[in-house]
Amino acid sequence: MMPVRALMASQVRHLNLHEYQSKQLMAKHNVNVQRFAIAESIEQAENAARGLKADEIVIKAQIHAGGRGKGEFSSGLKSGVHLTRDPAKVPELVKQMLGYKLKTKQTSEDGVIVNKVMIAEALDISKETYFAILMDRDSGGPVMVGSPDGGVDIEQVAATSPDHIFKTIVDIETGPTEKQTLDMAMKLGFQGKAVAEASEQMQNLYELFLDVDATQVEINPFGLTPQNKVVCFDAKISFDDNAIFKHPELRAMRDTTEENPREVEAEDCGLNYVGMDGNIGCLVNGAGLALATMDIIKLHGASPANFLDVGGGVTTKQVGQAFKILTDDKNVKTILVNIFGGIASCLTIAEGMVTALTEGPKIKVPIVVRLQGNQVEEGKECLRRSGLNITVRDDLDEAAIMSAKLAAA
Repeated sequence: MMPVRALMASQVRHLNLHEYQSKQLMAKHNVNVQRFAIAESIEQAENAARGLKADEIVIKAQIHAGGRGKGEFSSGLKSGVHLTRDPAKVPELVKQMLGYKLKTKQTSEDGVIVNKVMIAEALDISKETYFAILMDRDSGGPVMVGSPDGGVDIEQVAATSPDHIFKTIVDIETGPTEKQTLDMAMKLGFQGKAVAEASEQMQNLYELFLDVDATQVEINPFGLTPQNKVVCFDAKISFDDNAIFKHPELRAMRDTTEENPREVEAEDCGLNYVGMDGNIGCLVNGAGLALATMDIIKLHGASPANFLDVGGGVTTKQVGQAFKILTDDKNVKTILVNIFGGIASCLTIAEGMVTALTEGPKIKVPIVVRLQGNQVEEGKECLRRSGLNITVRDDLDEAAIMSAKLAAA
């Protein structure tokens, strides 16, 4: 059984960008990328294809998932990446992409609706390498990581050829020196004039890394064309969520259509929610208590449907919003409310529950409540007076066991 904390580690939300958005950022920082345009309609795609005047065109579906080249559309079209030398063929391909779901190894079984496609100049690649800049906890700052084996997952390279991965620690005060980037370029196998250009591109990528408060800028492949031009063909940029407030232009790039709608709604309400695949909805105040609640549900053989921390200063209105978010999840069979009254007292939570359950849409799933802390007796009395069908337990173990039984019934 995987511990809940391990599950949560992979559920942290970050700002995700589409490929075209990452390339827009790179181009702004003088990083070499393919010429491209974005299209949201067949007409825009046709105009973009003709306007590029490229020998060959690549059409790429834009979703927040890898493996697009091996994906399949609900329209029946195979692959989310297509090449053509004839601009006249672009509209027919795009017609089978826009508005249809693309399923890849990284999407759900249902796939993701494609609302945008990138129409780009297709460039031949004579050499593929891997290059990344990331924050490294062990080094206490940024590092450059490179490999002459590009075009494949770096994890695969690490497993089969660890000696092909090179790491250079960067001084956070000065950034990478020219000697460091030239050395990395040569280790990646660039030769002649391409060494200097690769080094310059690495310096520009570091400027991008700093400018947007990134935690990682990964280029794969960091490639070379037959014309000896260094080009960043694909990119993944991860951001420091704590610094996003400094970058309204990045926040504006966020595409919420591919995110869990309940997570988006919770964020708008000031709640911390992460959806999971269990059937016991959790409403808890405090992140640590929320994790402990999820753990104890797993301990008793059931699975949490979510992480939901309403916070220490939760209001009655937010409690009502939390219940709505929980019950919007059709997998939820029971709701477990676990509250330790502090800044937000047990009475505040109880009053919010009563208001949500009496004035809002009727909630059909059973509710188990465990209250402890500030104004606990007043909170319990509020629930008793309400006449609502709520099971109250003082002990968390008992509450979790009861929740598991009700969910399984």
